[in-house]
Amino acid sequence: MVAPGIDTEPAELTDEQLEVGRRLVSAIFGIGKQQAALGHKMSKAGVDRSTVMLLKTLVHQGPSRSSALAAAVHSDPSTVSRQIAAMVRDGLVERMADPEDGRASVLAATATGKALLEEQRRRLGLVLARVVQQWAPDDVDRFLELLERFVTDHERQLPTMINECVAFAARSEGEK
Repeated sequence: MVAPGIDTEPAELTDEQLEVGRRLVSAIFGIGKQQAALGHKMSKAGVDRSTVMLLKTLVHQGPSRSSALAAAVHSDPSTVSRQIAAMVRDGLVERMADPEDGRASVLAATATGKALLEEQRRRLGLVLARVVQQWAPDDVDRFLELLERFVTDHERQLPTMINECVAFAARSEGEK
């Protein structure tokens, strides 16, 4: 299903722009592969990547309903519900009455959850600082500026990308 207002037809791009896109896909897949390996090792050590992502989102957004949290992380509500149940059990997240509707509940990171998130940020920050420690400070600043801009623009385009990928998968499935 395509979200209303989302253009599923790709805009006309030059060959050079398409090559940039291919290079970006290659770089992102490379980072994704590395992140998956890291996530696998972290999970074996008892820290699930989705837990960190959900905690980060809860800390950033503040107390949220489960449905809003699922939307914020572009995930299925039932998946997030299962993940949150484990996080509540582990004392990382708490359920509280929604101040706007006492019949509903909101989720909030606990002090334990916030401490876990800060420790993960500290450790990953240390490792990533080592990756660029030999770079010139101006190169690091410029890289971060462009990467942060890319992440913002990527997030804005994510609904379109999701719809285009889903439409492609549906067309491919229909051709079988």
